[in-house]
This record gives sequence, C-alpha cells and structure tokens, in this order.
Amino acid sequence: MKSKSDECCSVQLIDGDGVFNVDGIDNFIKFVKLGECGLSYAVVSIMGPQSSGKSTLLNNLFATNFKEMNAFIGRSQTTKGIWLARCAGIEPCTLVMDLEGTDGRERGEDDTAFEKQSALFALAVSDIVLINMWCHDIGREQAANKPLLKTVFQVMMRLFSPRKTTLVFVIRDKTRTPLENLEPVLREDVQKIWDSVPKPQAHKDTPLSDFFNVEVVALSSFEEKEEQFREQVANLRQRFFHSIAPGGLAGDRRGVVPASGFSFSAQQIWKVIKENKDLDLPAHKVMVATVRCEEIASEKFAWLATNEDWLSLEEAVQSGPVQGFGKKLSAIINTCLSEYDAEATFFDESVRSGKRQQLQEKLLQLVQSAFQSLLGHIRSGTFDKFKEAFDKALNEGEGFSSAASNCAQTYMAVFDGECAGAIIEQADWDTSKIRDKLRRDIDAHIATIRADKLSELSAKLEEKLKEALAGPVEALLDGANNETWPAIRKLLQRETESAISGLSKGLVGYDMDEKTKEKMITSLKDYARGVVESKTREEAGRVLIRMKDRFSILFSHDSDSMPRVWTGNEDIRAITKTARSSSLKILSVMAALRLNDDDGSGEIDKTLSSTLMNVPNNSNTKDRSIMATDPLASSSWENVPASQTLISPVQCKSIWRQFKTETEYTVSQAIAAQESSKRNNNWLPPPWAIIALLILGFNEFMTLLRNPLYVGLLFVLYLLAKALWVQLDVSAQFSNGLLPGLISLSSTFIPTVMNLLQKLAEEGQQRPAATDPPSNSSLVSKRFQNNSSNDLASTASSAVTSTDSGAEYSSRSKEE
Repeated sequence: MKSKSDECCSVQLIDGDGVFNVDGIDNFIKFVKLGECGLSYAVVSIMGPQSSGKSTLLNNLFATNFKEMNAFIGRSQTTKGIWLARCAGIEPCTLVMDLEGTDGRERGEDDTAFEKQSALFALAVSDIVLINMWCHDIGREQAANKPLLKTVFQVMMRLFSPRKTTLVFVIRDKTRTPLENLEPVLREDVQKIWDSVPKPQAHKDTPLSDFFNVEVVALSSFEEKEEQFREQVANLRQRFFHSIAPGGLAGDRRGVVPASGFSFSAQQIWKVIKENKDLDLPAHKVMVATVRCEEIASEKFAWLATNEDWLSLEEAVQSGPVQGFGKKLSAIINTCLSEYDAEATFFDESVRSGKRQQLQEKLLQLVQSAFQSLLGHIRSGTFDKFKEAFDKALNEGEGFSSAASNCAQTYMAVFDGECAGAIIEQADWDTSKIRDKLRRDIDAHIATIRADKLSELSAKLEEKLKEALAGPVEALLDGANNETWPAIRKLLQRETESAISGLSKGLVGYDMDEKTKEKMITSLKDYARGVVESKTREEAGRVLIRMKDRFSILFSHDSDSMPRVWTGNEDIRAITKTARSSSLKILSVMAALRLNDDDGSGEIDKTLSSTLMNVPNNSNTKDRSIMATDPLASSSWENVPASQTLISPVQCKSIWRQFKTETEYTVSQAIAAQESSKRNNNWLPPPWAIIALLILGFNEFMTLLRNPLYVGLLFVLYLLAKALWVQLDVSAQFSNGLLPGLISLSSTFIPTVMNLLQKLAEEGQQRPAATDPPSNSSLVSKRFQNNSSNDLASTASSAVTSTDSGAEYSSRSKEE
C-alpha cells in the first residue's frame, strides 16, 4: 500500500490481468477505518479513453495520489487495472476508483473485454460514475463510449439488480460550443442507449430516471488554461461534499451495502463479471465499418451545411414563403444521401444503413428550423388573407355564420395546398400542429368578431332602452299618483318587448344556440329593469325637493293654474291639507320599487297617510303606547324586500318632518296676507253710522238735488278725491296699520297735490285756444276722468304684481 498523507491512501484493487487484490482491499479498509462509517460513505469511479487525463482530474478533484502520465515521455498507458483511494478532506468518507483507460493500444483492438468488465464493475459498485470524454468526441459513436455503455447496461440489467447511479459526463478541453448545446446531445444519446437495451420483463417499461441520474459538466484544457481548469475543478469538488444527503449528487441512491461488507460485496461482483461470457468484442469489420461510415456521414453533413443552394433557401425562407421549397430541398438532401451510399457501399450493410439513418436524421434536423419557419409564414399569410376575406364578406351583407364557415373552409384548403408544396420527401414531419394552430386562430378571430358585433348590438339596444325609459320614468315619478307604478310597469314591459324584438332580428344569421340567445335576452331584461331602478333611486334621493315643488304649486295656484290672491275667502287649512296630501303621495310612490304586480303599494300609502296626515296637534304628547305602536318606527316595510326599499319608514318620517318645517313659512305668509287683505277691505264706516248719516243728512241731500250746480261741484270734488286716492295708494299705506298709514300720507299729501296741479297746468298750456273753448269745469272733469282710469289700471297692475311678488317670495323662502 502507498500513502500520500494520513487522509489519502491508494491501493490497486484489480490488477491488469483481472486479479482481485483481496489482502490489499482488507488492509485499505482497516487503514481508512471504513467499517466505522456504516452507510455514510460514497463510492466514485471514473472511466474514459486512455490518456484522456482521468488520473489528473481525480488528483485535482479529490486530492488523491494516482499516477499521472508524463507527456514528455510519450502518450502511453499509465493506469493498469483498477485503483482505489480515499478522497482527502471530503465528508462523508468518499472512495474513488481510477479505471484503466479504454481504447488503449497496449491491449490491442480486439481485446476490449477488460474495458467492459471494469466499466460494468464501476456501475455495479459506485454511487457516482464520472465519464471522462473529449469535447470533440461528442456525437461520435466509439469515442463517446456508446457501444461500451450499451453493452454494460444490457449485462447489468441481467446480472444485477440495478441501483440508482449518477452518471456525470465530464467534457474535457471544452471548445466554443456552449454547454447548453452539448448537454442535450449527451442526454439524448444516453436515453437512446437505454431504450435500445433489451430488458427483463420486470423492467421492460422502467424509465432511465429510475436507475440513473445524468449530469453534464465541462472543463477547460488543463494544458492551455490551467488556472481556469483548476478553478472549475474546485467548483466541481464542492458538489461532492455531502453527496449522499438529500439533494446531493447521490442523494437518492438505493441498495447501499454497509461499509463493513464493502470488500466482500466488491469481490462477489467482480467474480460474477469475470465468469460472464457476454462481454466479447464485436467483429473487426464491424469496427472498421463503424468508424469509416461515420467519417463519410460527417463529410456529407458538412457538405450540405455549406451548400450554396441550401444556404440561399435558408436565407429566403426567413423573410417569407418560398415556392417549391419542398422539391428543391428534397433534391439537395437526396444528392447528399446518394453520395454517401456511393462511398459506403462496400462496408458492412447493417453499419452502413444505421449510419445512413443517422446522417438523414442529422440532415433533417439541420433543415427542420427552415421548414418550421416556412410553415409559420404560410400560416400567418393564410390567416391574414382569411381576415381580409371575412371582413369583406361581412361588409357586403353576407350572414355572419355563412361568411365565417365559407371563409374558414376556403382558407384551410389554401393552407393545406401550400403545405403540400413545402413537404420534404425524406421526412415524415407532421404539419397538423401548425394546421391546428391556424384553425384555433381562425376560430378565435371569428369568436372575437362575433363578440364585438353582439356587443355593439347590445350596446345600441341598451342605449335605446335607456333613452326610452329614463325620461318617461322621471316624468311619471314627478307626477306621482296611484297609477304611477302601473304606468311604469306597462312602460317597462312595452319597451323591453320592443328591445327583445330588435335583438331577435339582429341575431338572425349568427346561428346562436337557444341557451346563449336566452342569456342575452335575460341580460337585456335585467338592463331595462336596472335603468328603471337606477332612475327611481336617483329620484328617491330628491324626494324632498319634489315634495316641496308640488306643495308650492298646489298651494300657490288654483285649479286653473292661476296664482292665488289671498282675499280672505280661501280656506287655507283645506288648501294646505290638500297640497300636503298630494306631496305625501310622492313620498309613498318613491318609498319602494314596485316593478312586480304584487307590490303592496296600497299598504305603504295607507301607512303613511294614517301616520303622517293624522298626527295630533299636540306635539308635546308623550304617550308611550302610541310610540310603541308607531308603524314608521321600523327600518323596513312589511312584505317589501330590503333590495326593493328606497326610503325606509324611519327615513319617511324624518323627511316628512323636514318637509313640514320648510313649508310652514309659506302657509304662515298666506295667512298673514289673508288677514291683511281683510283689514284693507274694512275701510267703510259701520252700517249704523251710514244709516245715521242718511237720516241726519236728508235735508242737505235734498238741497243738493234742488241745485244741480252743487251736484257738478261734488262730482268734480269726487274725481279729485279719487285721483288723490289712487296717487297716494291709500289702501297700501294703511295695510301696515293706522298710525304708519297716517304718517306716510301726511308726508306725501302736499307733494302729490302739487304734482297733480302741475300736470293740469301743463295740459292747459299745450292745448291751443279754440273758438268755443270748453268750460274749465268740463276740462277738469275730463282730465280727472282720464287720470282716474289710468290710476285705476295702475292700481290693479300694482295689486297683481304685489300678489305675484308675494308668491315668488313665498316660493323662494320655501326653497331656502
């Protein structure tokens, strides 16, 4: 045994002749105290071509002391047999086996039995197997150890119960090709090997992942980029720490032999492998045919990759469809395969056919991207043509379903025809996925256009419904009465039926199923109902304004819609009650939605009328029994769902209280105006005084009758008095009281008289002297008559204006 340090030591487990070193392995196990590890240990092995740097990699990776090749002496076999060492500084305890390189000249071309035996031994014993290979060997059959792995897999499945082993492909001297492009090739090769291996019945359908984990790493050149190589190896080393823990490289291994039985288990496995006769070399001619046919296939592949016709086709197909693509490319591939057949015709037929198949697969893989691009262009172009034709058909008035069906069928046939011209003879590629995608795109476009058309139709009908319902509903609610809700229901039904009729006509040509059609009709009905509900809720929010407006109109105007003049003969109490009762009708109408026939509107009317219109005059009454039975002391109406309630009973009571408060001023103003009018109409003396004047003034009256001159003078005085009465507006002056009226008349009497005399003088100067001028008395009489009539008209106009102003003031005060 040789040792490098206390942690690292190595032993030749199997020599070059295949002899198992029993004593050496026992001493090695004792030295490293492997028996104390139990199941906490891992075994790592490496295989690969001779002189590929396996030992160098292990020494740098695990700090072992395996013998390395001296490049200055020459490239020759360094490791013979199988060597075993303990890795330094890695937990758990890790054993590493360095296998003799494959394809070595020392053993000769016909003696690869030991290679297969050692590889099978490594797979049967190890938890992790490193497969060392050159980067430029990827894709080759022999150099990548494919035949070796195939044979080893096949024999292992028959001889041993497969365990979960991790295969780590270590790519040496990595070139510029990205690892992302190399890794899929290796994984695919391993999968193909596994699929081609005959398996026992128990594992016939077992996937590769049940027995092997495949990992791929790449390392730079040790000779040209040593520092980069050591850095990458240091990173790889970290993955071997706690490798048997869950998530580690060998975290899901199975069938682990306890450390104390490792020596015996390894001896028995090697014995079974040595006695197996299925690991013989293939015939020499097969090996030669394999290598040569692979070289020819590589040359033909390179030829096609640089062929000018192919490159021009590839460039052209990137920008759009290429006519005759399939025929042109099929001819190029056929030329390439024909040249391969001509050069490989004398080699083993099975090998030649296999390599030809591989070459064809590689060629098709090379051109597949261009083929897929062509299909993409055909699909997008066909789809654009379909959309254009479909829109044109709809614009010309063709039915939707008919246009959709005809255009879809036509352009699917166009796509199939163009795909037929793109098919490559040597390939059996399926274009159904692209065709299905085109069909999905066409169906999606048809569905989108249908949805847009139906949405547009629904929007028009909804707008028409809103216009037909919103205004009339507002008007009906404004004139609230017992027939309001029946009229609204009738309006809603009529307009909804009209909209449904328009929808049914608009859906002709869409071939819609009854379920979808019924859903649209239901949606339209819900929208119409929603318009009414929304408008009603909006009006319910302004119910107090509506009530005050109606009260003002009914209270301030008579049955002929003329403004009331409070002369003293009106029954204000009855007028007020009528106006309030009519305003209460608005509140009862807007208290709840009544779009169903059994709305219970009468109960709400009765409740509000009996509760609010018959309230006792004594507002200070605190009869608790009455309060306890108050029907408005609730947040909901009886037999009315909460969703249909617009104004709750409690809110109705609050609104009515506010309404009465805000209209009280208008009533008080009317009462005051009526009392004032009564006072103004009582300017005549009492009846007894009139009788006394008639009795006591009889003589004076008879004197006036006997002398007509006195009568004319009295008439002139009457006219003067009447004119002064109108000019001074005596009635208006005394409307505010006796004393204020006297004070006002005393201050305006003299100016009014002077103004009246001045007007008479101006009239006398303007009128020219006549031959028979009228007497002064007749002139004065006529002038005063005209003034009297004008003043009377002015007085009436003033009275009307005063009344209107009073009404306006009352209304304005009410609104404030």
